[in-house]
Amino acid sequence: MKKNTLLIIDDHTLVRETWRLILDQHPAFTVVGEAGTAAQGIELAKKLRPAVVIMDINLPDSSGIEATRAIRKELPSARVLAVSLHTHPAYARRMIREGAQGYLTKNSSREEMFTALLEILGGKKYICREIKNILSEQLLGGGETSVAGELSKREKEIVSLIRQGHSSKQIAAALSISIKTVEVHRFNILRKLHLRNNAALLDFIHANKLAFV
Repeated sequence: MKKNTLLIIDDHTLVRETWRLILDQHPAFTVVGEAGTAAQGIELAKKLRPAVVIMDINLPDSSGIEATRAIRKELPSARVLAVSLHTHPAYARRMIREGAQGYLTKNSSREEMFTALLEILGGKKYICREIKNILSEQLLGGGETSVAGELSKREKEIVSLIRQGHSSKQIAAALSISIKTVEVHRFNILRKLHLRNNAALLDFIHANKLAFV
């Protein structure tokens, strides 16, 4: 049986090596390449033309959202399976909207990864059970819980100004606080939202379409 070729894009070496070990043991898959950055992943995708790209969202040089868009533009036939720490459904919606065919959280089992890969190779979409359960809980609870619920009022004000394109200096002037205080708030916002940097924060805001006030 001809195996389906896979490219793994994730910035953690151990994660890539573990996924390769797991996936190469399956009779339907073979990993043909690995990349630790979005730029490397896009170039490898063009060169190797894999059947499926397994894509992390948080990458050091760009986001998996942008990399997915670029790869799908260059290789319309390639499938993209997003695998992320983010468990909020907004990320899954954004990735699917940008061209991914499936979304798993990193809490998913290897069996679910196999299922997701086979589903998207068969032309279907796949959203993992964890995201589906969260959506069900939100529906039963009468609405969607804000992903910004842990942020303070001041932190939400700062995120709103970041979204408008203001620098730390401009934010400090607008809120009558020091630049150092703004940077401390930025650090706390990233920590609370489990984001790596300001670029990831902007992706988060756009993915969720939140108006922080």
